[in-house]
Amino acid sequence: MNLTKKRIVVLFHSGNSVTGVTRYSVDHLASYWREDGHEVVYLFGTKTYVPADIVLLHVDLSVVPDQYLAFASRYPIVLNGQIRDIRKSVVSTQLVGPHESWTGPVIVKSNFNYGGVPEQLLTPGWLTRHSGAWRTACQVMDRLTGREAITDWTKYRVYDSVKAVPSLFFKRSDVVVERFLPERENNLYHLRMFQVLGDRWTCIRIASPHPVFKASMSVSSEVVEPHSEVYTWRKQFNLDYGKLDYLVHEGRPVLIDVNKTTGASSQVAGAPLQAMRRRIAEGLYSYFA
Repeated sequence: MNLTKKRIVVLFHSGNSVTGVTRYSVDHLASYWREDGHEVVYLFGTKTYVPADIVLLHVDLSVVPDQYLAFASRYPIVLNGQIRDIRKSVVSTQLVGPHESWTGPVIVKSNFNYGGVPEQLLTPGWLTRHSGAWRTACQVMDRLTGREAITDWTKYRVYDSVKAVPSLFFKRSDVVVERFLPERENNLYHLRMFQVLGDRWTCIRIASPHPVFKASMSVSSEVVEPHSEVYTWRKQFNLDYGKLDYLVHEGRPVLIDVNKTTGASSQVAGAPLQAMRRRIAEGLYSYFA
């Protein structure tokens, strides 16, 4: 698209750094914006205001601090300026309590995006306040059941029923319990990832033999059409840029995760990955149309 030169600001948390942002997809998208002749400025924190045509709010926390939202509002065009809270307790429709009538399996997750790892890295004292109780509860349950101890927040746990879940998990604000509704086909579990920026999107379905898996553990991927419900979710959460993880369980789409600071993809490589990134990058230009 032929555009006059624009200045694009990407606003990161003050705890991020120039070297650290390479793990985010936006850093790769920025290379295309620069290639197209635009200026891209990375800001870390809210101390310095740099005038620009547009700002992408890219604070890698599940709950965006108010000062970042206020700072971003000073720009003429703000992306993700209305999405403040993506905790599971806010976005999930599969939550269950200790006295629910649900009789199927359940999954215990961190309430925070990516197991709370960004909070650990960017928020002083967060790890001390939250991780100890999670690990203690896991260790107690493991001793009772003989299961291998799991201390990695990103490795979610599946239980056969609500009654099998340690009661402590229902009392904590940093943990949620959800109905476990997998998408299974050909003895594999599937997850769909819808990535979007402006009017451009991509959607792939990945597969794994494991019921709970990360994208890096997938054994295959394919391009799929997004379910119509995806567009409703995007509008509901005011997601200008980011990713929606979902699956289709018995014909019904189920939202798994909302991510507004997408990590650099590892499921696609080479030319297909570059084409996917270029497509998403050009979605920014729709805000200048």
